[in-house]
Amino acid sequence: MRPFVSSIVSASKHQEPEILLVRAQEGDTLSREALIKKYTPFIMRVTSQTSGRYVRMGSDDEASIALIAFDEAITSYRNEKGVSFLSFAETVIRRRLIDYFRKASRSQKEIPLSSFEYDSEDESGEDTANRIEVRQAKEAYQFENESIDRRDEIIRYNRLLQEYGISFSELVDLAPKHEDARCRAIQVAKMIADNPQYREYLKLKGSLPLKELERDVDVSRKTLERQRKYIIAVTVIFMENLEHLKGYIDKE
Repeated sequence: MRPFVSSIVSASKHQEPEILLVRAQEGDTLSREALIKKYTPFIMRVTSQTSGRYVRMGSDDEASIALIAFDEAITSYRNEKGVSFLSFAETVIRRRLIDYFRKASRSQKEIPLSSFEYDSEDESGEDTANRIEVRQAKEAYQFENESIDRRDEIIRYNRLLQEYGISFSELVDLAPKHEDARCRAIQVAKMIADNPQYREYLKLKGSLPLKELERDVDVSRKTLERQRKYIIAVTVIFMENLEHLKGYIDKE
């Protein structure tokens, strides 16, 4: 039998993309990762074309969104529809990026002109320009590290969700449409994450302790069952202390 490391090399270098795709859809994590690695240049090309600028891996949010979209395409692709996988993946990537740009444009704030004013201690602005350059370099470095952390956290989260039979691509559809219902579901998730018995039950059974929850929360059993996947998905964020994702949840 070949060593384990040799098996990884074989999976990433010698297998045909079609085989990797089939195995990835069957739950083979190594094949999924090999497929993503193989097509990273394709992903970045589509992302840069859609963004209208050069997008860098690990530095730009668009790259992380595109990687998640490609991972979603692996899960969702069906060969019988007569569309090639790469064409399907390109469509998914473009749609997710367009959604991102629309949300960003709605939340974009105007930068105050005072940000570009010279320091009063230096009329020429030369020292101020140097300080601004240093600050911008530090901010760029921090942003790059945060982008890498955010990407790694999302990849980890996707794997954790798979343990509960949930795919990352489902989350948008799983979220309750009404804000108050969403907030109640998040509160239930926090309760589960903070309660050792509930937390242990979820980890062991892979499901919610519905009987106990029905007693402790002001939410009907029917609603708990309907929101089961969403509640579990949010609970995982709290249990695993996924800080970047918790930031999105806290906005709710």
